Amino acid sequence: MFQIKAPYLLFLGDAPDQLAAKTARGINDWRPENVVGQYRLDGCQADLGITDMNLTAAKAAGAKTLVLGTANRGGVLSENWRGILRDALEMGFDIANGLHNRVATDPEFSALAKKLGRKIFDVRHADAPMPIGTGEKRQGKRLLAVGTDCSCGKMYTALAIEKEMKSRTMNATFRATGQTGILIAGSGVSVDAVIADFMAGAVEVICPANEDANHWDIIEGQGSLGHPSFSGVTTALIHGGQPDALVLCHEPTRTHMRGLPHQPLPSIDDIMQTALWLAHVVNKDARFVGLSVNTSQMDKADVAGYLASLEDQYGLPAVDPFAHGASKIVDAL
Repeated sequence: MFQIKAPYLLFLGDAPDQLAAKTARGINDWRPENVVGQYRLDGCQADLGITDMNLTAAKAAGAKTLVLGTANRGGVLSENWRGILRDALEMGFDIANGLHNRVATDPEFSALAKKLGRKIFDVRHADAPMPIGTGEKRQGKRLLAVGTDCSCGKMYTALAIEKEMKSRTMNATFRATGQTGILIAGSGVSVDAVIADFMAGAVEVICPANEDANHWDIIEGQGSLGHPSFSGVTTALIHGGQPDALVLCHEPTRTHMRGLPHQPLPSIDDIMQTALWLAHVVNKDARFVGLSVNTSQMDKADVAGYLASLEDQYGLPAVDPFAHGASKIVDAL
């Protein structure tokens, strides 16, 4: 779907916190060989721990694409960034854009890219027509990560599970449903930018029937059923994904939904029960096979006990798959 040239310079801009730069962090965590450095503006509160570079230094290091790696709330193109994007095109960079705002159709950037022979990739936008979902049973197996909140580790969980399955020579494919996943996988559909009536159909397109009945599609989750802003995309992923297996993702230190201080975090039980009910609409045999816990903000001394308590409570493996690997979840599969 995309032919984005590596290596990348990851643009963090003026990200207000680490989570705002999750696109750049995901690329650096899973494809570090494709990254030459990060470009941060004054006041940026995110840091990937890699070399800081401007456009000139990155060009000298061989970078071919400037990746807008900050997913701010609403995904808008900041006016403060326009000069940098203009300079990047003029210096020979392509641009990969993960924001909701299109760059490729912006009159200034579109004309400049055409004049200079540069490419602009708006990876959130699927321009091909999408069908309406049907929910019809299709061959192959599918696993979907769902979460108690946004930005709690659903993509990392899916990638860690795929990595573990491939290490066992199992037939598995990560299916990207967001801008970061697309930049990591090289293909996919950013489901949150698809018109609502066609979201479930878009998910059916990216994880279709497979000739190998034992092939696993590992579907990247989005949003949360408990989030007033983003619950719709999760429902579409469940119904379009028709999962056989679900993994519940949770960040235990949070007290409210991401971006909504007035909205308390839902319980693990509520999300699991709701997700399972929705999954049974399209696959009566769907079930949870594990809990993925983002322990990055926890006191390390508390992690083992907390995971053990979850396993006792739910009778499922509970792991931090990014920190400790996903072997226990794949064992459950």
